[in-house]
Amino acid sequence: MVILSIAGIMILAVITLMTIMTEKASAHCDTMDGPAVQDGRIALETGNINYAYKWIFEDFEKELKEIFDLSLKARRLGADAREAADRWFLENLVRIHRAGEGASYDGLKPSGTALDPKVIAADESISLGNMSPIKGLVTMEEYNLLEEKFNRAIALKDYDINDVKAARAYVEAYVTFFKMAEGEDHEHHHSHGLEHHHGH
Repeated sequence: MVILSIAGIMILAVITLMTIMTEKASAHCDTMDGPAVQDGRIALETGNINYAYKWIFEDFEKELKEIFDLSLKARRLGADAREAADRWFLENLVRIHRAGEGASYDGLKPSGTALDPKVIAADESISLGNMSPIKGLVTMEEYNLLEEKFNRAIALKDYDINDVKAARAYVEAYVTFFKMAEGEDHEHHHSHGLEHHHGH
C-alpha cells in the first residue's frame, strides 16, 4: 500500500504541475534542455544532491532535500514512477531556483524549445571557453561588457561539486553572464536578503 501511495503521489503531482503551469516562459533555465535540469538529472542518477544544490540558496536546501529523497525512493518502483518522480523533482528544482531569485515560474518547457540566438551562443561560448560564438551577435561595447562577466564565469568553472559554496559562486557568475547576453543587465536579488544572487 505504501509503495502504491508513493507512486500515485508522484504521478498526481506531475499531472497537477503540467496542468496548472501553462504560461509561456522564455528563461533559459525553464527548459528541459537547460543547465539546471541537466544538473538535476545528474543528481538523480548519482544520488549526489550537490549537483542540484548549486542552483538554489542554502535556506531552500531542506525543502529540496525532502523532495529529492522521496523522488529517489519512488524511482525504484518502476518505469512510470521513475518518470513521474524525475519530473516532479526537476519541476521543483527549477521552481525553487526561480523563487530564490524572486522570479516567476510557469513550468518546464519541452526539449527543443526555441531560444534567443544570443543564449545559444552564450552556451557555446561557455562550452568552448571563448566568446567567438557570440561576437557577431552583439555590439563591440556589449561584447566588452560581456567579456568581463564571461571571464569571471570561466575562472570559477573548475570547481569541486562537493564544494557547494564554490559551485554556487560559479552559478552566480554563469547566470550573470547569461542575463547580460539576453539583454537583461539588471540583477535579481534573493528575497531573503542573501548577499549573493542568481539572475537566470
